[in-house]
Amino acid sequence: MFVILLKYVKPLEEVQAATPAHREFLGRYYENGTFIVSGRQKPPVGGVILCKASTREEVEAITHQDPFYTQGIAEYTIIEFDPVKYAPDFAPFLSK
Repeated sequence: MFVILLKYVKPLEEVQAATPAHREFLGRYYENGTFIVSGRQKPPVGGVILCKASTREEVEAITHQDPFYTQGIAEYTIIEFDPVKYAPDFAPFLSK
């Protein structure tokens, strides 16, 4: 399991202009079950994505497709963790 932290490095106007393409990117990975939840941080300094993937390299390859990445709008921090405790309703999200 991975947490992807996005930090905006461009003005919010540029973030907003690229948001429709970013959401389309997100949609592709929700459809195939890779992304579990995502959203903008408060205050709006970046975003957070919870991602189910096999390797860090897979996550890096995915993030490099994001319009926020290709347009230089955000920097990414990828944190891998091993979910050992979780609510029972979360269990279906852990299998790949």
